[in-house]
Amino acid sequence: MTRVRPQLSPNAQYILEQRYLLRDEQGRIIETPEQMFRRVAGELAKAEEQYGASPEQVKETAEQFYEVMARLDFLPNSPALMNAGTSRPQLAACFVREVPDSIEGIFKELQAAALIFQSGGGVGFDFSALRPEGDPVVTSGGQASGPVSFMNVFNASADAIKQGGRRRAAMMGVLRVDHPDILKFIRAKQYGGRLENFNISVAVTDAFMEAVKADREYELRHPRTGEVVGRLSAREVFDAMCECAWARGDPGILFIDRINESNPIPSQTIRATNPCAEVPLGHGEACVLGHVNLGHFVKENDHPTIEWARLEEVVRVGVRMLDNMHDRSVYPVPDIKGAALANRRIGLGVMGWADMLIELGIPYDTEQAVSLGEKVMKFINETAINESRRLARERGPFPNWLESIYAQRGEPPRRNATVTTVAPTGTTAMIAGASSGIEPLFAVAETRTTPLGTFVTIHPLFEKIARQRGFYSEQLMLKVINHGRIQDLDEIPEDVRRLFVTTLDIAPEWHLRMQAAFQRHTENSISKTVNLPPEATVDDVRRIFMMAYDLKLKGVTVYRYGTHEHQVLHLGLAERLAEW
Repeated sequence: MTRVRPQLSPNAQYILEQRYLLRDEQGRIIETPEQMFRRVAGELAKAEEQYGASPEQVKETAEQFYEVMARLDFLPNSPALMNAGTSRPQLAACFVREVPDSIEGIFKELQAAALIFQSGGGVGFDFSALRPEGDPVVTSGGQASGPVSFMNVFNASADAIKQGGRRRAAMMGVLRVDHPDILKFIRAKQYGGRLENFNISVAVTDAFMEAVKADREYELRHPRTGEVVGRLSAREVFDAMCECAWARGDPGILFIDRINESNPIPSQTIRATNPCAEVPLGHGEACVLGHVNLGHFVKENDHPTIEWARLEEVVRVGVRMLDNMHDRSVYPVPDIKGAALANRRIGLGVMGWADMLIELGIPYDTEQAVSLGEKVMKFINETAINESRRLARERGPFPNWLESIYAQRGEPPRRNATVTTVAPTGTTAMIAGASSGIEPLFAVAETRTTPLGTFVTIHPLFEKIARQRGFYSEQLMLKVINHGRIQDLDEIPEDVRRLFVTTLDIAPEWHLRMQAAFQRHTENSISKTVNLPPEATVDDVRRIFMMAYDLKLKGVTVYRYGTHEHQVLHLGLAERLAEW
């Protein structure tokens, strides 16, 4: 057997050393990246034992898991890389909690959140059950503080706790559009320094969106009684969302009816998602994620092609790995285990989509790219479902199987209620040397600011093509590093400039059409941002939000370049140096 060693970039090596590799009590690193992958693979393969696997079969599975990680073909979510095989084996990335309308319940969920952050997970919260600000509180004779006030309490808690002790705690705050405090919520992040640990999203209903189109009023309902307590212009509320998203990037929108229509457990109502919105979950549920590096599945020749057989093999290994993560994870809050194992949701997704397109010679903003995106995700989703059915034959279906739409339709049993998602894959993509999720390239040379430091990278495929085509020079590379984009550099051939189109070069419609193509074959949801140039208008945001609804997306987020003082990604080094 050939021994596979990870081939990591200097940036990836640095990230692993700073955040992922194990340390002794003196803080000294005590494992290599190869040993980290061996640790994770060995721990996840142990789940095979409870299903009757022999020691030899467990060893063989561990080797399969190791190889897909060491080749950077597939990586599980960060908590698995950090925690598998340690004394705190919490392996899931995504959690959702619903905050009840009582002081005891609120602070119980705050404690649960603190424990999840400490274990390395991120949490989405639904605050829609909390009574509105100023509402009478019979037990104390006072008045309710309202959802936004309590969100500040959760935000302060997150400030004090890093996820897993190694990264900033991440949260999603969700409020239904018919909550009486909806306008306070929409505007909650309009001033710098507020709710910095939260992404916020409005859970909008189809009825609300149709009222926006018709310019009608809609009803606000008291969360405790369900009684109608007011009416607002749907279009004015929608405009407030658009204006705030244009100004600060928040709120995003969750199309909550669509999310629940696609939930395979009809008896369960989903009210929120994880922090980046790619996994809708019920109260107490957890989801484990993993990402196929699509850029590794292009066969290089005169006419590059996708290696479908190898892609199928890695997807199958990934599904098994993720299902095993449910069995080997130890959750920090008692009610999570039962909720997580009842549905055994997994989120197998992708990174490196932009890389795959470049290797195939297809610009991102083309019909060909959108069509191929749908074809690739359909193949991955069907393969993942097939493998989940195979696991169900070996291990049994998920416990809520008989309640599922699959059982009601007479389909073969599945091991997992959902199998696919598309996550943003920020740090994981950096480790793999891949582009993020299904995003286009942010820049040909980008500057990424993280808690670990600032990383400047030039896309390796650009440098490779520059050498192959004979226009490479150190001077050109420095120019690209300084400017980030290449569209205005005439010394680069026009077809290369077209191929390396970046996010701010792409019209919003192409962002949304690509998301829709992947969503049609993704069982959970998709984390994707429609990045806009600084000169974009509020009307642009309005069109994006409405087009996202018409395309049947489950959610949408926009970000106008330069509107946040703590922006993670920057175009080239020159801009970042000017800020410093």
